[in-house]
Amino acid sequence: MPDKVSPTEKTVLRNKTNSPGSPNADDNGVQLKKELGLMDGVAIIVGIIVGAGIFVSPKGVLKNSGSVGQALIVWIFSGVLSLIGALCYAELGTMIPKSGGDYAYISDAFGPLPAFLYLWVALFILVPTGNAITALTFAQYILQPAWPGCEPPYEAVRLLAAVITCLLTAINCYNVKWATRVQDVFTGTKIFALIIIMVAGVWWLCMGHTENFHQPMAGTNTQPGYIALAIYSGLFSYSGWNYLNFVTEELQDPYKNLPKAICISLPLVTVIYVLANVAYFVVLTQDEILASNAVAVTFGDKLLGVMSWIMPFFVACSTFGALNGAIFASSRLFFVGARNGHLPTAIALINVRNLTPMPSLIFLCLITLVLLIIEDVYVLINYVSFVEALFTTLSVSGLLWLRYKRPDLHRPIKVSIILPIIFFIICAFLVTLPCYVTPWEVGVGLIFIFSGIPIYWIFIQWKKKPQWLVLKSHELNMICAKLFMCVQEEKND
Repeated sequence: MPDKVSPTEKTVLRNKTNSPGSPNADDNGVQLKKELGLMDGVAIIVGIIVGAGIFVSPKGVLKNSGSVGQALIVWIFSGVLSLIGALCYAELGTMIPKSGGDYAYISDAFGPLPAFLYLWVALFILVPTGNAITALTFAQYILQPAWPGCEPPYEAVRLLAAVITCLLTAINCYNVKWATRVQDVFTGTKIFALIIIMVAGVWWLCMGHTENFHQPMAGTNTQPGYIALAIYSGLFSYSGWNYLNFVTEELQDPYKNLPKAICISLPLVTVIYVLANVAYFVVLTQDEILASNAVAVTFGDKLLGVMSWIMPFFVACSTFGALNGAIFASSRLFFVGARNGHLPTAIALINVRNLTPMPSLIFLCLITLVLLIIEDVYVLINYVSFVEALFTTLSVSGLLWLRYKRPDLHRPIKVSIILPIIFFIICAFLVTLPCYVTPWEVGVGLIFIFSGIPIYWIFIQWKKKPQWLVLKSHELNMICAKLFMCVQEEKND
């Protein structure tokens, strides 16, 4: 865990690489470079948002909405809410231009302990669980054609998920541009898959198949609890809109490109999602959607005939791109946390040749692989959805608090105060309502959050640590520095 670094170790960890064969030995030192342009930012946001969600979540939205009409309203509402949240995060991201997203904002607004608790939950549950689910979904759809009519063996799925996680980690370790090129390609692929769905749906509609829209509001569920659950399912498909804030320091001209990327990405994704759901509802009945675990595959089986195999293929491509984007962005969160002393110093090291946070990427990969061992890893999602909503609410609360506490702080982007207030009220509603609907999941989530408090006091707040603990931490840092050819980031004064 974080500790003071000895002079000898500091010489190794912060040594500039000026020897021959070190292409990055320049006057700027060893640090993350600004290599992400506007379209890279758009590709990261769209690529992460459009994962497996849009291909499976329509069932959850429809189930809790009760009707086709309300389901479409929920999809539109979820997109608008995500856009409002993203604009609030644009102010946060340009006001606090640090990588790390929520972690950086909570830290500046409320101090180190709440920020560490977010990092604690994100490190061991939120991020690796999401990555594990995405990797398993990819493997499931890739292997499905080899086992027609039945589920692929879980061992085969888990093995392929582990391989793809390691592969994408290696790409991200080697070159930032390679990672963004992978993201660009697979973002285009998944958008193409959704275009196929939309075009096929429009074609089916033009043939006169409007029977599923004769009574669009029939069966609407008006209970607030179920409306909230429907919104949760919708927001799950939009999750990831804040990931570009994790890499603000690597974004070229972030004051312009961050809000531009948000304003391009979120409306684009909302339009695509709504039209894709219209296509689903035109082709499939409510019973068919509710009986399906993968709506896009059921859609393809009914409408595409011999070409139905392309839907599992495109879903796999979609999850592949989403996993790559999540690995790229979330590794920066842990890098920043370690740089601030909330994680072992080894995680804040940068490879001197590739200028990538290699130890952070590898550490995240290892935790993800551990979660792949658990066969019921999907159960974890039920326990962390509440936690994720809670910390998003806390981040936006930080925006409102900083407006009051530090009104003179430079804000290149300053949204109307109405937007964060609306977002805070809606998020507070979504956070508190599950306390009555799913108290067990909420309780487990809170217990895990509070379990981080003693960790914080022992490993971070406690200044007089035992000498053996300090030495072991030094050894870990030195081993990682030598093994991965890494040094600490160098900042220009």
